[in-house]
Amino acid sequence: MQTNGIHHVTAIAGTPTANVAFYTDVLGVRLVKQTVNFDDTHTYHLYYGDETGTPGTILTFFPFAGEHPGRPGRGQATATAFTIPDGSVDYWEDRLRAHDVEVDDRTTRFGETVLSFRDHDGQPLELVTGDSPVEPWTGGPVPSDHAIRGFHGVTLHSTDPEVTGSILGVLGYEQTASTKERLRYTTNGDRASVIDILTSDGPRGRPGVGTVHHVAFRTADDDEQSAWRERLTEAGMYVTKQKDRRYFRSIYFREPGGVLFEIATDEPGFTRDEDPTALGTELKLPPWLEADRDVIEDRLPPLDVAAEADV
Repeated sequence: MQTNGIHHVTAIAGTPTANVAFYTDVLGVRLVKQTVNFDDTHTYHLYYGDETGTPGTILTFFPFAGEHPGRPGRGQATATAFTIPDGSVDYWEDRLRAHDVEVDDRTTRFGETVLSFRDHDGQPLELVTGDSPVEPWTGGPVPSDHAIRGFHGVTLHSTDPEVTGSILGVLGYEQTASTKERLRYTTNGDRASVIDILTSDGPRGRPGVGTVHHVAFRTADDDEQSAWRERLTEAGMYVTKQKDRRYFRSIYFREPGGVLFEIATDEPGFTRDEDPTALGTELKLPPWLEADRDVIEDRLPPLDVAAEADV
């Protein structure tokens, strides 16, 4: 058994309108769904990706206006990396600086050029040059020849890199490269296939705005997900029962290095309740919350998906 790479990454943000403005206006990815956190309906759940939210492109946020800032550190995923075409680093460096984004000097990692920066909430992000089969979202402000093409991967700062690596092995990843500072694991998926584990020490991460909540891996369907639940349980993980997330179905477990992992089904996808041309334009609720729509909408903070925010 082998996962097909990353399905999505979910993080914690601050003001929802500023979140939408940064990811759509600055990074140029598409808002493919605005719904609520099914476990906390006072909070939005915002999804960004390619044109239809293909697995391997989806970055999601729980925006909590006024929530305390977090601190990326051990026991967390500490950086989310997107793929950009070779030759696009200059464009992105200029674009990010023009939007007053804090950008680090470009580096080379395992033969790839990496541009690290932080979003308006301090969320660590990276742009990594490389090939990807993902077609970019062409309806945004970034020219298609420079646009983001889904995930490259994520970096984990495990409290126990060796044990976290062994769990990645259960998921079908293999260690393919290493330096003194990090271990690289890859799977045979055609996109979003890279996981790096930092080997350094450091302070424990503190959950809050600007940190990753969990990393989800792809599985094809319910039957395959059930097989993963059995395999992970046999490997000593406590795995939740399946949860219906409307656009995919999920199981969760916390690996021994502290990072919350999810296995998410590729189906049914984000077009089940919106036409592809209208994705992300309206608040969508699952059938079991529809009767409470008026109460939910009244308690949610304002969200103007077309607004310009100070980013």
